Formats: sequence, structure tokens, C-alpha cells
Amino acid sequence: MKLTGTKSQDRNSKPVDNKPEPKKGSGWAKMPPRSTWIWFALILIANFLLIKLLMPAPEQPSIVPYTLFKDQVGKYNVQAIFSRGETITGRFKVPLTIHSAEEKGEAKAPTKEEPRKVDHFKTILPAFVDQGLEAYLIDHAVEISAKPLREERSTLATILYSFGPGLLFIAFYIWIFRRMAQQGGLGGGLMGIGKSKARRYDQEEGQKITFNDVAGIDEAENELVEIVDFLKDPSKYTRLGGAAPKGVLLVGPPGTGKTLLAKAVAGEAGVPFFSISASEFVEMIVGVGAARVRDLFQQARDQAPSIIFIDELDAIGRARGPAAIGGSSEQEQTLNQILTEMDGFSSRQGIIVLAATNQPDVLDRALLRPGRFDRRVVVNLPDKTGREAILKVHVRNVPLAEIADLVELAAATPGFSGADLKNLVNEAALLAARRGQSEVHYKDFMDALEKIVLGPERPLLLSRADKERIAYHEGGHAILGLVVPGADPVNRVTIVPRGQALGVTYQRPESDRYNYPEAYLRARIIGMLGGRAAEEIVYGTKTTGAESDIEQATGLARRMVTRWGMSERLGLVQLAPRDNPYLSGMDGYGGSRPFSEDTAETIDAEVRRIIAESHEEAKRLLRAYRCQLDALAEALVARETLDEKEILAATGLPPAPPLETGKLPLSDEESQSSAGAA
Repeated sequence: MKLTGTKSQDRNSKPVDNKPEPKKGSGWAKMPPRSTWIWFALILIANFLLIKLLMPAPEQPSIVPYTLFKDQVGKYNVQAIFSRGETITGRFKVPLTIHSAEEKGEAKAPTKEEPRKVDHFKTILPAFVDQGLEAYLIDHAVEISAKPLREERSTLATILYSFGPGLLFIAFYIWIFRRMAQQGGLGGGLMGIGKSKARRYDQEEGQKITFNDVAGIDEAENELVEIVDFLKDPSKYTRLGGAAPKGVLLVGPPGTGKTLLAKAVAGEAGVPFFSISASEFVEMIVGVGAARVRDLFQQARDQAPSIIFIDELDAIGRARGPAAIGGSSEQEQTLNQILTEMDGFSSRQGIIVLAATNQPDVLDRALLRPGRFDRRVVVNLPDKTGREAILKVHVRNVPLAEIADLVELAAATPGFSGADLKNLVNEAALLAARRGQSEVHYKDFMDALEKIVLGPERPLLLSRADKERIAYHEGGHAILGLVVPGADPVNRVTIVPRGQALGVTYQRPESDRYNYPEAYLRARIIGMLGGRAAEEIVYGTKTTGAESDIEQATGLARRMVTRWGMSERLGLVQLAPRDNPYLSGMDGYGGSRPFSEDTAETIDAEVRRIIAESHEEAKRLLRAYRCQLDALAEALVARETLDEKEILAATGLPPAPPLETGKLPLSDEESQSSAGAA
């Protein structure tokens, strides 16, 4: 069983800001007086321009001659007026079209100026006006008002209208300055975009991570002991002319504890630890990544001896191509700056650069040459002993029942990383809490393991016919797991829908495997096709339930042909690139295929041959053990889930016989002996 997980993290280490903490009253008080007045003057100028350009003054009434005003009153076109001294302001009922010359009281003359419509007007009473104007206005239905027709703004409203936007800008700039002061004055904030985002971890007592917190990766831990010793006592090596490696590259699958191991090195040495992800270097602005690299190494020099940890180095350390534009150019500039910085300091300064990656094959060769990342430490998945040690670390704060056997639990989790085991312990503790228990029992761990491996249960209402078909499908997998030599033991079979599957057969190897014989791979393909074979034998039809089985069987058969030389027609020729051993889903040709069309047809024919032979062998074995298949399907319909002991009891079969060296399970002699024994 092979699972992938997340990077091992330690929540006890607390990231803190590596910049000096600002004093109280920071902000304007920390800015130089000259800068304050310059910024204030700029704000006032911006406010003045904003008012003039974006907020024009309200439209003023047009001045018209008194005779025109009197004429419009006689035509009943004046709606209302307001008089203050000798000035009369009013509004026409119908806007009046006049020329500029008429506004000045001049005779209308030909002009190029466009006439304009006047609604709100103003006129000046002559000194010889008669006293009968009021009666004349009343007779012509003109409203005489004691208040202005347009309310004038108050002083407060005028101030807010004029200075409100400026005040908002001032408040905004004050907020910006305070933020910059909190981040280190004018060098922080927007103006400090080139500053490193590295986080420094406290190494105080109670938060310090040491090698006691790391388990299951003793080989990698031993490789780093020398670095810790150098940081503690550099004179021990420098007096003999030796120097510690400048850089150490941690390579391994996700979740194996690379980050935790780097923190443990810093904790053991008692030196500052700067941690940053490689993706945090690169921004849209060109040159920011290189500036952040310079700032990070400068901080490390100022506090030497220290450790720099760059996670996911492949984000910026990929091999450089012949030409790059855009983001690739920025990534290359950042990589070049890292190369320069690692050449620019001596290991005698006490600065060690640790980096972690899952894809060492894509890194630039300049990073891996001696003098930069001198040492490569492989952090593999833990074996059975390592998993037991990791479980002991993660259950320190978990109350365990006496029956909780960590040795057996470690044996039940082959292929689990440190992060997977941490998640398993957490899921078991949550499950025990939901059940109202005061301790975590072994059953809680196994139920949590079943949830992680098989997926959560789905409440689907299935008919009895569907349950029977699913039971025969899963029973086909299980029966072949019991009769095919070398097959992995069948630990659990269920027809309860879990995840995306309607049923699951869980087979677990008895021990960790590192080398796979051809017979074992054939046995796995036969077991994968057992579900489809059982449906064809019992029902004579095919369903979509074998989709995942066919996908896995085809992928395994293709790797046997193209990568492992297990085809006599093609021989010992590599026809597909090697998978990334630390990441899944990396198989492929990466563009063009390194072989001819005839070879491609031969590969397809060989894959089909292996699948066809395995399918026929699966059907032959299931016909020979049809009685056991029916009994197992009946037990599954009745109880839905069966463990290993219940499977053996229902079928009456012993576990699968061991695989004999050099003997394939497809041989006729072995097949006949199996059928005769049934």
C-alpha cells in the first residue's frame, strides 16, 4: 500500500517577525520633520487640484436686462422672484434663449457665439423704477418669496464640500505611514517590497525542536549530526582546515519530515532559523525575487551562525532554458542571485543553507555542484520500525488503552509517511471522542485507518440485487487473493460504499517491499481483474464497476513492458521515462515518444497480451473455486463487512501460498493443482 501525504509540520515552533518591534507612538512621530511637511504640502496641492478639476462650483444665475425681465413678466413667463436690495433673482417658467449681447443689455448683433438657454436669472432694478412693480408682479401671477430660490450652503457644509476629500486623503496617508512604521519605517510596506519574507522561529525552551522530536528517519538524522556539531563548535573543524558544507539538500516524498528535520538541526545547534518557501521570492515586479534573496542572506550574516531553510526549492531552482520571458525570466534572476549569494559567503561564517524538494531531477546543475549544495540527504518513507517510533512520538499526549498495540498498528500501515501517521493518530483520537471514550483503543486506530485508506462511508440505498452483484465483484478480488501464489493477504472486504467506490477489497503486504518479482506483479494483475471475471462468470454480463481495476491493471502491465523489461518480444529496452520516486502521477513521455510506430504497436500488443492472459487465469481460478465465491458473496450480503478471520471462515480457504522463486502463477501445472485441491 502506497499513500502520499503532506509535509510534516511542527506546530510547537512559533513564527515571529524578524524585524524590530516598533515603539509606541510610531507613525508621524518616527518620520523626519522635513518629510512630514513635504507630504503635507503634496496632500494640500492634490486636494486643491481635486476640487478644481472634479468638483466645479455650482452654476451662477445669468444676468438679464431689466427690460427683458419686465417683458417676460408681461408674457406670464416669470415663475418666482426673490429680491435683496436692488438685485432681483428669479426663475423663468419656460427657459429663455438669449445671446451674450442681450445679457449685457446691448442690441443683438450677428455673432459666432452659440445662444444658450437661461432658467435662473438675475437683474438689477434701475433707480427710477416705479412703485407699482409689486402690484404688476402680483397681477401677472409671479410668486414673490422672502427666501432665496436656491438655498446657500452653511459654513460647515462649504468646509466639508471643499476640504472633505482632502481630509480623507490625509487620513489614508496617515494610515499608510503608520503601517510602514510598524513594518520598519519607510523601508517597509509598499516601499519595502524587496524585503525578505523569511520567518524566524523561536528556539526558546519549551518551543525548541530537537532530534528527540524526530523519529523513523535515523539515516537522514545521522547525516546532519556533523552539521550540528560544526555549528556548536566550528573551531573543531576549522583548525584542521576543514569546512562544513555550505548547503544541504533534503530529498524525499511529501510528508516524510524534511521541514521538521531542518528545524531540529537549528534546535540542536541553538542558532537562528530562517524559513521561507521558494515561491515567496518571486513576484510580478521584476527584480523583487533577487532583492529578497539578498535581504535574506544579509539577515543571516548579521545573526551568524544561523540556518536558512528554503522549502520547495524546485519552484525557483528548475533548470534554466535557452531563453526565458516574463515569469520565467524573474525565476531565473532569483536563481542566479541564490547562486551568487552561496558563492559569496564562506562556510567558516557559520551560515548553512538547507533546502527541501520532491523533484531533485528538475533542479539546475549549478545548484548541485560542490560549493553550493554539497550534500544530498534522502529522507525516505519509514519502515516498520520507523513507523512504530513515529507513532510513539505522536501519541505522547494521547491517552491510550492497554490493548492499543503500536507494533501491530505500525505493521498495518506500510507506505505511510510521518504526516500520514500523525493524521491517523488525530483521526483515532477524534473518533474516540465522538464515541464518548476516555481512552483511545486499538479499534479506534483501525477504524480511522479504514476511513483513511478506504474512504468515508456513503449512505446509499442499494437494492438486494445491486448488493449481490457488488458482493460477487469484491468476492472475486478476495478469492484470488487467497488462491494466487504470492498475492498480498486480504485483510478486509466490504460492500459498504466508501469514497467513489461501491465496495472495497483491502489487501496489505505482510512486510515492506522494495523489489517486485515478475510473478508478484502478475499476481497483482490477476487479482485486479477478479471483480470483472466474477461478474462475467456469475451474471454473464459486464458493468462499469471494473473501471478502476482496468485502469490499475493496464498501468501496471504497461510499466512491466516499457520500464522493467518483462517482455520477451521487446527485450531489455527502456521505452518510457522513469517515474519520480518521490511523487506520484509523473509517468509519461513528456512530448515525443523515443521509439517508432512499429514499437508502439508492439508495446500495445504486449500490454493486451498480459491483460488477456491474466483475465483468463482469473476466470479459470474463479470457476474452480465457485463454491467458495458463492459462500463469500452470501456472507458479504448478510454482514456487509468481513475482516481477515471472517473471510477465511466463510470460504474455508487458507491464506495464499508463498511465491516460489522464478515460478509464475500462470503456469498450467500450478493452475491444475489448485483446481484439484478445490
